[in-house]
Amino acid sequence: MKKYLLILLSFSSSFIFSQKVESRRLTKQEIAQRELENLTDYPIYRAFEFSDKGGVYELVLGENQKVISKKDTLNTKIQAVCVINDHGGFLNQWKINDFLEDTLPKETKIWFWTKYCSTKDIDGDGLIEPVIVYGTRNEDGYIRRVKIITVYKKKKYVIRAVECDFDNCRSFEKDQSWNTLPQKIKTYINQLTEKMRKEQNVLLKNG
Repeated sequence: MKKYLLILLSFSSSFIFSQKVESRRLTKQEIAQRELENLTDYPIYRAFEFSDKGGVYELVLGENQKVISKKDTLNTKIQAVCVINDHGGFLNQWKINDFLEDTLPKETKIWFWTKYCSTKDIDGDGLIEPVIVYGTRNEDGYIRRVKIITVYKKKKYVIRAVECDFDNCRSFEKDQSWNTLPQKIKTYINQLTEKMRKEQNVLLKNG
């Protein structure tokens, strides 16, 4: 009996630690099938399902689509929600909320920059480290704020940037805990930041 239990425990452990790390974007039909609409306060803009040795997760990105202009949908608030599947239900893991700030020139839009978001196992530890990127645009059409949020072991590590033509109103700040991240993750985010600079003509720097 003891031998059987040891074999069973060994098999279970092997299954848990050998579980594949996978991620994919969900279709509208899959979002409805999984009943994810109620996870966020706003209409779902994009949703992902990913799995690692910790379990199976659903990540939804919601934008409130508050103002519809002739050219674009203008969001004033956004929300990202990550949950884990738990015996047919969902358990909250973490959440991100943000909204337009009262600035001059006035901010008119906030949106998830999904081109730069990712759900990857960056450091190869068998756990996915989601990276959420979003920005704001002002009434002159220029990007004003950029946030890059890395979630590592359920804790958020944030880079906050403000774009401005003048040195005294431009900023690029990393959380004080940033340096505690594994080097592979820091390297990945630094490369992502450089890619955004080149592709979007943003400065992402201080002064």
